[in-house]
Amino acid sequence: MRSWRALLAPLLAAVLLAGCAAPANTQAVPANPAPAPAPSTQTGSNATPAPSRPPSTPAKVQTQCTSDAQCVVKNIGSCCGELPACVNVDSPTDPAAVQAQCQASGRMGICGFRPISACQCQAGTCQPAGDGAGSLNSPSPAPLQIR
Repeated sequence: MRSWRALLAPLLAAVLLAGCAAPANTQAVPANPAPAPAPSTQTGSNATPAPSRPPSTPAKVQTQCTSDAQCVVKNIGSCCGELPACVNVDSPTDPAAVQAQCQASGRMGICGFRPISACQCQAGTCQPAGDGAGSLNSPSPAPLQIR
């Protein structure tokens, strides 16, 4: 009876460990992304302009400023979707390209953001104004102690 238990214990452990293993990836992953379609040679009012950069390359967001008037809230995008941020009024943004890059690289994001009501120029950089909400770089306030 003791030898039966000695054989059953390692077998049971192996089955349990195999059940916890990650499943094999059964989806085929292309080695190289599909090339972008060739630009159209149409002329006239129906012609679409060629993109200035590949769609999967997000725009470089500019946050430099010299006055509060140069800072605005824009959607810069994230792996989850919308992400409002304080940026320069002339800064390009491309939330769709950010999401495409996240999807292509298999990244996911933490969904959620602090609302930003206004922006101001602080030390040459656009930052959330007054209320302190929306700054991703500042540490969170300490939680209140419960007594």
